[in-house]
Amino acid sequence: MKAYVFPGQGAQFPGMGKELYENFEKAKILFESANHLLGFRITDIMFNGTAEELKQTRVTQPAIFVHSVILALNTNDFNPDMVAGHSLGEFSALVANRALSFEDGLKLVAARANAMQKACEANPSSMAAILGLDDKIVEDICAGIDEVVVAANYNCPGQLVISGSNKGIEIACKKMKAAGAKRALPLPVGGAFHSPFMEPARKELEEAIMATNFNNPICPVYQNANALPAADVDVIKKNLVAQLTAPVKWTQSVQKMVTDGATEFIESGPGKVLQGLVKKIHPEAEVSSI
Repeated sequence: MKAYVFPGQGAQFPGMGKELYENFEKAKILFESANHLLGFRITDIMFNGTAEELKQTRVTQPAIFVHSVILALNTNDFNPDMVAGHSLGEFSALVANRALSFEDGLKLVAARANAMQKACEANPSSMAAILGLDDKIVEDICAGIDEVVVAANYNCPGQLVISGSNKGIEIACKKMKAAGAKRALPLPVGGAFHSPFMEPARKELEEAIMATNFNNPICPVYQNANALPAADVDVIKKNLVAQLTAPVKWTQSVQKMVTDGATEFIESGPGKVLQGLVKKIHPEAEVSSI
């Protein structure tokens, strides 16, 4: 069974999508539609912008979504048995399984990005990648810190991203290293994604999600919030709202997809991050990209 997976923030790179735009008319039409819907030419930033310009949350998220979705929709034999996306990538996955239209998906991603950027600016905060520690040890250390610090991304065994206040992340990194972490690496992100600091953004996005038309999907989406397959529209919406403040259970999602029959994982989007994570979670899996 084929599982298509879609990356999240951090996969972007200067020049992303340019080859698609220049070589495929169908892709060009969708890129221009994105420019119109967003109210600015995101293609100019994607194709010719700097890494710093691409790193702004309000640009990064739509850029990755647009690139990921257009890659999938431009594939002739695109026929997923299941889909999943890492954080932002869940929106791409929901267009891929036809629960959302390209236009509605992009509008929600733009609303999500703007809401998250506002939340980041209101509460200076950060994230860090912890490598080489058991998940339980990381969770216990976070729980013992008198600051907001939580597990945010369960990426693969031995790689967990934490999220919280700047002071909390600083304290946590020292404690993780003392506990034997191979690395405790602060990440160059705008704020504490998938943490309580995103609550204002969650409330804002909930209104947009509930006002958007979702269709019955052609295959289940394995959602970040609980790592379970969903095909019911109400369940999908609920988990999509919860995702902003809940951790990304990527390890658990891949494990569940394998249990449910996934043998081939195909990444659609910029970069190859998810292929690497899938191989670490399930070394026997066949991985590739569009």
